[in-house]
Amino acid sequence: MKALLYASHGSTKVLQYTQIKDPQAGSDDAIVRVRASALNRIDVNQRAGTYTVPGFQLPHVGGLDIAGEIAHLGANVAQDSAWQIGDRVVVNPSLSNVSSASTLCNRGDLYGELGVIGLNAPGGHAELCVVPASHLYPIPKSMPFSTAAVFPTAWMTAHHALFSVGKLKRNEILLIHAAASGVSSAAIQLAKAAGAKVLATASNAKKCAHATALGADAVAINRNSELVPWVHDNSNGRGANMVLDHVGPALWETSLFAMAPKARLVSCGNTTGDAVSIPSLGHLFSQGLQILGSDAYRYSEFAPAWADFCEHQFNPCIDTIFDLKDGANAHQHLEQDQALGKLILQP
Repeated sequence: MKALLYASHGSTKVLQYTQIKDPQAGSDDAIVRVRASALNRIDVNQRAGTYTVPGFQLPHVGGLDIAGEIAHLGANVAQDSAWQIGDRVVVNPSLSNVSSASTLCNRGDLYGELGVIGLNAPGGHAELCVVPASHLYPIPKSMPFSTAAVFPTAWMTAHHALFSVGKLKRNEILLIHAAASGVSSAAIQLAKAAGAKVLATASNAKKCAHATALGADAVAINRNSELVPWVHDNSNGRGANMVLDHVGPALWETSLFAMAPKARLVSCGNTTGDAVSIPSLGHLFSQGLQILGSDAYRYSEFAPAWADFCEHQFNPCIDTIFDLKDGANAHQHLEQDQALGKLILQP
């Protein structure tokens, strides 16, 4: 099969569109013929070598988000399940609750070596990918593969951070940064559907317009030094009840001073760096602020969130679809930080 592979860290020049061996399935696995796979920031970071998850090995095929058709069923799956060759499926890439008869077992300890397809197991930037059959979910006939492929990482990250970790409530005020990213585009829509007021920031006017189109109640360019007063002006002077942050250092101080008393900052990424400092411990404890890390979503969260995604007419926010052989161009496009939503690779 053909795959987008890299054998060393570096620029996009290390990416090779090349022939590799077809994957082999265990008895409880399926092999999916990939029709669409999203490109995520962590794919770029792992390729560049700026950040890798435990268990990562070279050479590597990335791609956490997989939508496609079943091409092969392991012996147990073929005998005991209702899945059929050709069924349209999306894949939960988080490798918890994996049976011992899967080739991907023993990778799913959430707080040890976090197993994730596309991070430390071969991913969907290939024509074929082996996955645990227990991690397959049906795609509605009317839904394009590209739409399904935006869900597993961006939407599940946003859903878990907002509701499982942040406990977002109706009528609360939510501040979201990097509003044109895949995670933030999902979070804006999920928060509005839950009845929250959304304040969104982005790096330019085009991205702010994107956030407005998704339903954000107020938007601002985050290069503006007046962001804290802007948040207070749009929250009756109190500040945001919750901040969803995957930017990190660039807006860390702004986020802390824009929070209402007893508010929560939920961190789910580090796109501008990994090191931050707290500018005022006094402000932190006197205001009762909480800083929460959004960890890996649980296996049990995927099915209801996917059902909700299928039921609602959410905007998948796809910026560009690339052929897999043009994967290096997709990586470059994401690194240039101009995408509005997700980039999709199609074999």
